[in-house]
Amino acid sequence: MTIDQISLLPLYAAAGTAVLVLLMDLLVARRAATCATLALGGLATAVCALLAGSGREPTFCAGDLCSWVSSPLAVVSAVVFAALTVGVLGLSMPLLRQEIAPAGEFCFLLACSMTGGVVIGYSADLITLIVGLETLTLPLYVLVGLRRFAPGERVSTAGASASITFFLISVISTAIALLGAALNYAATGALHLDRLIGGLGPMGQVADIGAALLVLGFAFKVAAVPLHAWAPPTYEGASLPVAAYLSTASKLGGVLALVAVVSRLDVGPMVAALAILTMTLGNLVALRQTRMVRLLAWSSIAQAGYILAALALGEAGVRAAAVYAVLFVALEFIAFAAVVALREPGADGGDLRAYRGAGRRSPWVAAVLVLAFAGLAGLPPGLAGLFAKVTIVDALIDQGWGWLAGIVALNAVIGLAYYIRATAILYAHPPRPGIQVVDPDLLEAATHPRLPVSRPVAAALFGGAAVAVALGFVPQILFDALT
Repeated sequence: MTIDQISLLPLYAAAGTAVLVLLMDLLVARRAATCATLALGGLATAVCALLAGSGREPTFCAGDLCSWVSSPLAVVSAVVFAALTVGVLGLSMPLLRQEIAPAGEFCFLLACSMTGGVVIGYSADLITLIVGLETLTLPLYVLVGLRRFAPGERVSTAGASASITFFLISVISTAIALLGAALNYAATGALHLDRLIGGLGPMGQVADIGAALLVLGFAFKVAAVPLHAWAPPTYEGASLPVAAYLSTASKLGGVLALVAVVSRLDVGPMVAALAILTMTLGNLVALRQTRMVRLLAWSSIAQAGYILAALALGEAGVRAAAVYAVLFVALEFIAFAAVVALREPGADGGDLRAYRGAGRRSPWVAAVLVLAFAGLAGLPPGLAGLFAKVTIVDALIDQGWGWLAGIVALNAVIGLAYYIRATAILYAHPPRPGIQVVDPDLLEAATHPRLPVSRPVAAALFGGAAVAVALGFVPQILFDALT
């Protein structure tokens, strides 16, 4: 068996970060030291991924079959997972300082989830891929409901309910994916991704069923129809930083898993059907949302549909899907970061009406939120989102899928409605406080003072915005990195 230790450096850094965070919490028991360990470990993971690069020899090989393959997509995904982990840690600092969430457990679970994300990008067989997905997802079950309550404080069931919902649907999706892997193994005699397309023989129908089940199981991670219903209540029940991680890192892990499968199996028609259902349902339901987190959740479901549209092309659409996924993750992160900055620590996303006048109270934070909304809608000044949608449509037209490109464009137009509505609310005049204001959300908007933004949240917010702006002006950086 061939083992290249250099190519394993990102995994060593991520797993080592989890171990060090656990030891730091046990031995030092200081919040600042624990959080600093996770931040430095995330940076080390990104640096190791860049240093190892994509030109390394495959490792864990037996003959010509390998389980760990370094590729440009793997390097980029490892860097993105590390950056998201550090960013979400920054968003979580107000919660940790006020001890709303226990710092040690929070940082350890976040580091474990980062480790699973790194594994997904480099995995080259179904077992490693599924183990990586579960390592990414399992800590999130706990993070969704993780909260420390003061003595005498009434315990809310929202987080626990969201955590249980997430867990139950995830178990079902994992079982579906494992059944698909078993059927593929029965048909092809191989679990390595490069062998999934060969050796079908008389077991072709079994392999087709296995491929369909794999796609359905992995579609859960991106909240694609029909396994999408968990996302809105889970995002709503989780704390805002955890919801941000679910909407970005967890979705990116699902995209990478789908890339590994659809680029090698003939599942184009099925993925195209999922894409149409996902983007259409996500946009139509988002039109009726009145709460900020649920709006972002249904919006992210629609965005997943655009990614699936590119993946319907198979290997020809992998690059477009990867570009869109990275740009979407950047825009979605800064959207959640802006919401965190506009809300009190520990508060939920609130009703959209509570954001009336937020652009006047906090102009810079609101400007970042507008940038995120514009990018997700595919409009200037969100050039990153505009290039992302153009990349998807261009790939579909080049491969003769113009009809699907038309559906993507139509859904993008539908999505404009709720993004523009949410943007307009930010700059609407709040009502004057008084006896005539009876709606509690309008009263909150009228009397809500400008909240100070902590330095870690500001760093995560404006750092993410800087990345989104840079990718919007120079998208070739991302294209070259994925080549």
